[in-house]
Amino acid sequence: MVTAVRFGDVEQHRRIEVGGQQVLAVGVPMARQGEAFFEWHPLSNLDNTLRKLKVALIIAAVITGLLGLAVGRLASTVALRPLAKLTQVAAAVARGRLDARLQAEDDPDLGGLARSFNQTAATLEQRVIADARFAGDISHELRTPLMTMLNSMQLIQNHRTELPATVREPVDLLGDDLERFRRLVIDLLEISRDDGGDQGSREIVRIADLVRAAADAAGGRELTTVSHDAEGMTFQADKRRLERVIANLVENAEYHAGGCKGVLVQAGGLGVIVYVDDAGPGVPVADRERIFERFGRSEDNRRGIGLGLAIVARHVEWHHGTIRVKDRPEGGARFIVELPAKTS
Repeated sequence: MVTAVRFGDVEQHRRIEVGGQQVLAVGVPMARQGEAFFEWHPLSNLDNTLRKLKVALIIAAVITGLLGLAVGRLASTVALRPLAKLTQVAAAVARGRLDARLQAEDDPDLGGLARSFNQTAATLEQRVIADARFAGDISHELRTPLMTMLNSMQLIQNHRTELPATVREPVDLLGDDLERFRRLVIDLLEISRDDGGDQGSREIVRIADLVRAAADAAGGRELTTVSHDAEGMTFQADKRRLERVIANLVENAEYHAGGCKGVLVQAGGLGVIVYVDDAGPGVPVADRERIFERFGRSEDNRRGIGLGLAIVARHVEWHHGTIRVKDRPEGGARFIVELPAKTS
């Protein structure tokens, strides 16, 4: 480097080590040939400064990134809040809360959508109420001729032994169909009352006593077993609705699933769990949601389901509970109702 600077005309600088220390050496040629000026500058301070600057830049980049993420998250939350509300209200309507409305009609961006959605929901609610009122009126009108037919059938059954043998079987079939007709009319009245906006009334009930009375009455024999931890549990319930839930599940097991094998009440889940077991073939996995629909049909389209389980699902949801069905370990189906009860 010294030779190149002294006998050349170009300034040079190099990073070298002097006495174990990194320095920046600079050589500058002078005016006369063979003369040059040299000096070196220690680089330790510069290296420390650059290292600190690198760390500072990394920390600043991380802080800036986190700040940008927070600001973006906040901005997106504020921007999407109306859409989140729309999603919540739409989900509520889908669950059956037809009175749910979107409170964003004054929003400059979503006002039109909110008004359109609320108008659609109001129209749907009016239509459902009108249909429910129509179903209720029809069901009420059917009760009088139905009672006449049932009384007449009872009179015929009382004199069954006097009937010709060829007539007895058709009479029995007619009696079975009349009983199904009676249950259908009762179910129509129940579900139209629910669709019509019946708010019901809540009172404190002992779960064990209510389930025991409803299940044993529906099955015509003692079916209910109550575990010790559930014996004193209470619940704010509409007695009529909850009794209907238990009665419908037991009747479904009795008439459509080979008979009810038992009803068990025990603590757990949301508070209390009610198990209703039957002796039928079980419910296929593909039908375990469909059976709670109104007049749904099984996947093979052979078996109609009716209204009984749809009423059960509506009444359980009204009580903020859940219902599901699975296979019974010993065979058959097991309906599981969870209700938010508490120990008294």
